[in-house]
Amino acid sequence: MSLKDRIQDDMKTAMRAKDKRRLGAIRLILAAIKQREVDERIELHDAQVLGVLEKMIKQRRESLVQYQSAGREDLADQESFEIELIQSYLPAPLSEADIDTLVANAIAVTEAQSIRDMAKVMALIKDQAQGRADMAQISARVKARLGA
Repeated sequence: MSLKDRIQDDMKTAMRAKDKRRLGAIRLILAAIKQREVDERIELHDAQVLGVLEKMIKQRRESLVQYQSAGREDLADQESFEIELIQSYLPAPLSEADIDTLVANAIAVTEAQSIRDMAKVMALIKDQAQGRADMAQISARVKARLGA
């Protein structure tokens, strides 16, 4: 079962359970997936759906900080709920040791020598870490390893 199918099944379950909060959040996820499919005129596969989910989480984390600083706890609670729901569809996150191993292997495979080779390293890592780690953190680690 694809990730998109799983999300659609969860939407049906939320409808049957009359769980309006969960249903609304799942509909937002499906709308974002559908929007990307329509914009690009393609059917998204699981890796692309993970990319959409990661983008949604990033947006919600930014909104959460703004809501908390503005004292809007009601909106902050909704953003936190949506983040947790979206994260439930992502694969298990990589540990720090796994990330270090992944970076080291990618540098060895691509034979990267300097910061100019960072794009090759990141391209290799992206396929393996998508949805399982923050790519900004991985990018910082690769930059540190290649810059040192």
